[in-house]
Amino acid sequence: MGVTLDVIQRYPWLPSLKTYYADLASLNPGDFIEEIFSKYEDGVVEERILEIFNASFDNLEQISTSHEDDLGVYVYLITKILLFALGDRMITNRVANLYSKVNYSKLSQENVFNLYYICHDLGIDLLYNEDAWKFGVTIIKQQTQVKKTHFKLYYIDYLKLASSIKDEYRKLVNVPLEDGYVYILNKNLARLLQEYVRNKFLSENAPPEEEKSSMVKELLKNEEFERIYTTLKKTWEVKKEHFDYALKVDFETDKNISQLFPPCVKEILSKAQEGQNLAHTERLFIVWFLLSLEYPVDAVVDIFSTMPDFDREKTAYQVEFAKRKEYTPYKCETLKSYSLCRAKEYKDEICLEGYYSKTQDEQKKISHPLSYIKVKNYREQRKQRQEHYTKKKPEENQIEKTKLDHKINGKMSPQKEDG
Repeated sequence: MGVTLDVIQRYPWLPSLKTYYADLASLNPGDFIEEIFSKYEDGVVEERILEIFNASFDNLEQISTSHEDDLGVYVYLITKILLFALGDRMITNRVANLYSKVNYSKLSQENVFNLYYICHDLGIDLLYNEDAWKFGVTIIKQQTQVKKTHFKLYYIDYLKLASSIKDEYRKLVNVPLEDGYVYILNKNLARLLQEYVRNKFLSENAPPEEEKSSMVKELLKNEEFERIYTTLKKTWEVKKEHFDYALKVDFETDKNISQLFPPCVKEILSKAQEGQNLAHTERLFIVWFLLSLEYPVDAVVDIFSTMPDFDREKTAYQVEFAKRKEYTPYKCETLKSYSLCRAKEYKDEICLEGYYSKTQDEQKKISHPLSYIKVKNYREQRKQRQEHYTKKKPEENQIEKTKLDHKINGKMSPQKEDG
């Protein structure tokens, strides 16, 4: 026994979709669009699709209605085709966020048998026991409760599903494990499946630009599809105006320091620019980091305006609270433990090789992202001085050098790189 048709209609992202809807699986996107729109009265498909996208644009976590029928399956597939045609990473992230949360709501209420067969359909090694396993106790207000679950998940599959969730308590060392299997509660299994759904939207590989352009041109030949496509683009342009100014993290006092940011910071800001839903540790770190550099609260809040779940009032409160507490940003060791270090991916020389300390006469490693800024700032100043002097006559160099030394005196010694 496996997943049934009603389960597929509820969760059309399951692999067995191709079995139950084999007639559609063989169609190319253009033919699929033509066939589906011809099945329904004009506007029926459009109404359902616009409901999903508008809810995504408005940062909602649920939609007013949930359709679990053939058309629900078609709308899911057309939504993915539209995301491909629109080619906007921020829109994709918002739809992925909404869709995954809607599915979490369903999965968290799903019966144990369907959860088992859903995992089986995904090729996930999940064990089920009718008599729930006991795997621990919790003590709440001096009341002891025994932890029980019907499921155990193979640790390799657990790691794969939880890889993009950076919560500390989800690390393998912090979950109950026995004989290679993780004891997992229904709601936690639903949370892992939610992340699978989100990543399914985000991991689609786009074809070469020329091929994509040709495919989109073919899709737009369908009048109703073209109408939906155009409506979405216009709606998004209006919405986008509200946060186009976000991520201008070049707040200036004496100069723009955003070019001095380390890879870990650049990566988070890049993800924010794409509208990705940042992990909790990423959000904390970027707030503490920017506040440490005395960025205005409003400038920090604006960075999060691209997030699928952005709430300006709530975010402003949290940033203000962090500012009052004067939290220190994570050091490099902590960033590595949270898998937030991006030194190798960016091939950053300062992160990988460190800097030479003349005072200690040795090569030292960068231990904190704020130290990175100090070292890079020194190197940038030194580079500018060298470039400046090469353009001057020898007798002018000493005068200019003396002036520049006085200018930066007290901020950073030009005689060393100590970070």
